[in-house]
Amino acid sequence: MKWDRSAWARGRVLAALAVVTAGLLAFHRAVPNSVGHLGSLLEQFLPWLGLVVVVLFLLALVRRSAAALVALLLPVAAWTYLCGGLLLPGKTPGAHDLVVVQHNVSDVNTDPAGTARALADAGPDLIALEELLPAARPVYDRTLAPRYPYHAVRGTVGLWSKHPLTDARLVDIKPRGIRESWERGLRAVVHAPRGEIAVYVAHLPSVRVGASGLGSTWRDESACVLGQAVAAEKVKPVILLGDLNSTVDDRGLAPLTSSMNTAERGFAFSFPAAFPVARIDQVMARSATVTQIRTLPETGSDHLPVAARITLGQ
Repeated sequence: MKWDRSAWARGRVLAALAVVTAGLLAFHRAVPNSVGHLGSLLEQFLPWLGLVVVVLFLLALVRRSAAALVALLLPVAAWTYLCGGLLLPGKTPGAHDLVVVQHNVSDVNTDPAGTARALADAGPDLIALEELLPAARPVYDRTLAPRYPYHAVRGTVGLWSKHPLTDARLVDIKPRGIRESWERGLRAVVHAPRGEIAVYVAHLPSVRVGASGLGSTWRDESACVLGQAVAAEKVKPVILLGDLNSTVDDRGLAPLTSSMNTAERGFAFSFPAAFPVARIDQVMARSATVTQIRTLPETGSDHLPVAARITLGQ
């Protein structure tokens, strides 16, 4: 392809869009949340700005714009810094690793037995479930019992374990505006071969995207309460499993992400199951490292299960 001096004059709009995209990636925290939680809305889909970069690159080639191609180096660098590490291969599994599975099984799941078998077949040490209905709970108990003899359920969340559980209790993360019964938090101590681990299972309130922006007030309030409970936890390490209705980039989860590790490898988009665009099912840890996260095959839920490998003692 032959380039001339006019190549630097063409595509100025594309170059400007490239700079704006880089700014959104690098300074997403500067986007205000005061109107419609626009900052949180952007942070739900940060990795997808990489597609914007690809489109701008193709348009720059069509326009034969040297200015746009050079400008695109900025968003490429910003995206690589934010998300590039998630694409790297995971570390070799170690002897001190713990495998966990997190899944919102859905309150309209018509095949709880099949869902339970699929999760158990992944061979994790721990399985955390949300949206457990009273009618479906015996099915999960019965199906998981042969391989997971220890379990605790509080409200609509539960934890199944290969290792003994003690001190299971409800964690109240209900926002003040919810009046009806609402039990979506659980804490238990897992007695693993490497020692005691405090495990939290949580299901934060749903968010809605509408004309006024992202409706996340209740979720943000619940995340603050959960963050306080985790911060006060005396047992180390701590693992948090749950449908947090948010990505780890969302500032609404800052009460948790500011003090806990998130996955070092893997995107693991989990929702919606039919066409996953975001990972809102999370695995976090304190005094431990979430080395890798991945999705498991689809079940009868509108979420995909996620499996994570956690290295203890780091």
